[in-house]
Amino acid sequence: MITAISPLDGRYASKVAELTECFSEYALLRNRVKVEVFWLLALCDEPGIPECRAVTPGEEQFLRDIVDRFTPAEAEKIKAIEAITNHDVKAVEYYLKEQIAGSSLENISEFIHFACTSEDINNLSHALMLRDGLDALLPLQNDIIEGIHKLALQFKDVSMLARTHGQTASPTTIGKELAVFAARLKKQTSNIAKVEILGKLNGAVGNFNAHVSAYPRVDWVALTKGVIETELGLTQNLFTTQIEPHDYMAEMFDALTRWNTILTDFNRDIWTYISMAYFGQRTVKGEVGSSTMPHKVNPIDFENSEGNCGLANSIFSHLSQKLPISRLQRDLTDSTVLRNMGVGFGYSMIAYRSTLKGMGKLKLNEQKLALDLDHAWEVLAEPIQTVMRKAGIEKPYEKLKELTRGNVIDRDTIRIFVETLELAAEDKQRLLEMTPASYIGLAPQIVDWLK
Repeated sequence: MITAISPLDGRYASKVAELTECFSEYALLRNRVKVEVFWLLALCDEPGIPECRAVTPGEEQFLRDIVDRFTPAEAEKIKAIEAITNHDVKAVEYYLKEQIAGSSLENISEFIHFACTSEDINNLSHALMLRDGLDALLPLQNDIIEGIHKLALQFKDVSMLARTHGQTASPTTIGKELAVFAARLKKQTSNIAKVEILGKLNGAVGNFNAHVSAYPRVDWVALTKGVIETELGLTQNLFTTQIEPHDYMAEMFDALTRWNTILTDFNRDIWTYISMAYFGQRTVKGEVGSSTMPHKVNPIDFENSEGNCGLANSIFSHLSQKLPISRLQRDLTDSTVLRNMGVGFGYSMIAYRSTLKGMGKLKLNEQKLALDLDHAWEVLAEPIQTVMRKAGIEKPYEKLKELTRGNVIDRDTIRIFVETLELAAEDKQRLLEMTPASYIGLAPQIVDWLK
C-alpha cells in the first residue's frame, strides 16, 4: 500500500474496499464470464439452434457454478491466457472452453461467444459493474440524506441570522437551511435511480448480421432480450452500432456529478458555519488540529469531502463528455476511459464517508446564534416596510432605508420608529413584539414538509 501511485489503492484503500467487487479487473472478468455463460445457456435453450443442444439440469448447474465460484485466482488464469492472446475478451472465451473441456459440454464449446463481438460482452459487463457500483454508493447517499434530515428536525426551531451576499439578511432556522440540502440530495438520488442501464447483444455493427447468417429463422431480438433483461436485469437497446452508445452512462455520471456538487455546497456551508462558531466540533482524544496551534479543531472532514467530490466530478465529467462520442461504428477511445469508472465512484465514496464523519462531530452553539441575532435588529426593516405597504403609508421602503442603512440599529430604534406609524393596533403590536429571533416565517413548518 505504501508504494501505491493512486490514493485509492494506498491511503484510502480501506475506505473503498467494497468497490473492488464492482470495478476491479477481477470484477470485470467475473462479469465477462457471467455474460458469456448466460449467452451460451440462452443459445442452448433456443429450439431454432439444434446444433447448440439443450443442456441437462446438471450441465446447466455446472455452467452456472463457473460464474458463482469465480474467484480472483480464476481471474488470474484468464490474465495468463491474455498474456498469450493479447486480447482480453478472447482470453475469456478460451478460459471457458478450458473449463468445459473433457465434460459432456465440450461438444458445444464453439457456441461460446457465438456471433458476438467483444463489445457485446464488454458493454453488458460494464453495465453490471455500474449497477453494482451504484448499489455500493446508494446506502452512503441515503445515510447523508437521513443524517441531514435528522439534524433539520432537531434544529427546526433554532433561529439563525441568514446571509445573502455575505450580509445580514432575514432570519431563518438552522433546521430549515439543512432541510434544503436534504431535499436537493433526495431529488438527485431519485434522478440517479431513474437512469435506465442499457445493454446490447447484436453483433459487430448492431444489426445481428452474423446471427441471421447462421440461423435466419431465430427471433434474435427476443432471444437477446431474454439474456439482457431477464437474466442480467438490464434494458435492451436495439439502436446501436458496434458499441452501445453510452448515452445512459453520461446521464448517470451527470446525475452523480449533480449529487456531488450539492454535497460540495453543503460541505462549504457547514465549513462556514463552523468558522462563524454556529457549530462547534466534538474533539476526538488523540487527534491534533494543527502542528503548531494546540487550540485548533479544524473542519478537515468537510474539507476532505469537498476535495474528493471535486476529483470524482472531474472524472465523471470527462466520462459523460467522452463516452457518447465514437468515430463511425466504433473506435477504441472509450476502452481505456471506461476502466476509470471506479475512480469516480471511489472518490465519491471517500467524500461521502468524510461528510458523515464530520456530521457526527457537529455540536450547535445556540448562544452564538442568539448573540448574532440580537446584534442584527436591522433585519426587521423588511417586515416593518411590508406592513407599512399594507397600511398604504407612502414610501415605506425609502423610510426604512434612511433609518437603517449604514446606521447602528437596536431594539429601541425599532420600537421608537414603529410607535410613530399609523397602523392597525394588531399590526403595530405584532411588530413591537417581533425580534430578529422570532422573525422566521414558516421555517419550522417547511422542515416538517420534508418527507
